[in-house]
Amino acid sequence: MIPRNPARAAGTRPAGCVSRLGWRDLLAEAVAGLLQRPGRSLLTALGTILGSGAFVAILGLTATASGQIGKQFSVLAATTVTVNDVGQARAGNDAGGSGYPPVDFPADAGARAERLRGVIAAGVWWTVPLRSPVIGTTPDVTAASDANAGDLPVYAASAGMLRAMQPVISSGELYNQFDMRHDEQVAVLGPVAAEQLGIGQVGFQPAIFINGVPFTVVGIVSAARLGGVMLTGIMLPASTALRLYGPPSPLSPAQMIIRTRVGAAQLIARQAPLALRPDDPGLLQAIAPASVAFLTRGINRSLSDLFLALAAVSLLIGGAGIANTTLVAVLERTAEIGMRRALGARPVHIAVQFVTESSALGLLGGLIGTSLAVAAVVGTAIARQWTAILAPGTVLLGPAAGILTGLVAGLYPALRASSVQPLEALRR
Repeated sequence: MIPRNPARAAGTRPAGCVSRLGWRDLLAEAVAGLLQRPGRSLLTALGTILGSGAFVAILGLTATASGQIGKQFSVLAATTVTVNDVGQARAGNDAGGSGYPPVDFPADAGARAERLRGVIAAGVWWTVPLRSPVIGTTPDVTAASDANAGDLPVYAASAGMLRAMQPVISSGELYNQFDMRHDEQVAVLGPVAAEQLGIGQVGFQPAIFINGVPFTVVGIVSAARLGGVMLTGIMLPASTALRLYGPPSPLSPAQMIIRTRVGAAQLIARQAPLALRPDDPGLLQAIAPASVAFLTRGINRSLSDLFLALAAVSLLIGGAGIANTTLVAVLERTAEIGMRRALGARPVHIAVQFVTESSALGLLGGLIGTSLAVAAVVGTAIARQWTAILAPGTVLLGPAAGILTGLVAGLYPALRASSVQPLEALRR
């Protein structure tokens, strides 16, 4: 900066004359200082680019992933109500092992639940209490036989429960209300049971034998959105299982699954016990899904804490790089600083100039890092067919973090530059 008053060229300052540094001159000098060595400036800003980019990318990807998880939770868990038979458990404890108490769900539990507004499908299921089961595809299979598939679990499930599971049928069909009313000895196999029993198709109506009792396999299920545990075994009509094997054990009581429309789960959970057992609703306990907002907050905390710490480390590394480069620039430009001081520049002008250079370097890194982070978030969302979620405040945090890092990093070099004495600088 060259002062307007020629008298300052001689190192004198007329009375009442104050040296000034305009903001245009300040910005011009800062940009010129950065462009003197553009390669070094870009490498110096690399730490800030990584730090601010990681900061914005972490917040954006966390919000995007949490939104996707929240969506999946809404269409699955948030539309599922579980009703437990607590009365049977209490009666079993009181029975002292004398026998299994009856199921507290009424025979038409599924139909009663489906009358509630907002219910799509509902049904009851339990684990059949078989001791040392012998299961095979022929009646002559024994417990000691290699063909015995006795380790397969056997489940009793109503026709409504099968519909609530939203199963994917690979062969055949599901049993229905007709089979339930007539206690038909039919079965539906999960993929594990079908593979272990060697049954891949049901076109020829294959049969399985459970403790010598024959069951016709009418369908094979390969997957299901709910009730996945039953995919590991054999599913029988609940009425048939109740007639042949009795009620479930109090250690594994009956349970109802209700699939609802979005937004109806909480209401159905309050209404279900009274609708199923108006005479004694306390025998049943309905469990509503957890709050989506609570789950999303937990996911946000779990995903972001570690990565935000890594982003902070990157910003610290970037700040150290800017401080080191600015300090080296001060040493290299000592003669220039001395000349400016001799021409009338005050120490505060020198300090402000170097702080502005370091802040501009931080801003440059913040802008580049934020741009790369936004591109990463959008690209990830497009690749996974998600909806990108980027709050405006999140995008602005990147450049702000860059400026703050550059500002703090440039304070010491700026103070060092402002303390340079003109005479000592010109002697070097």
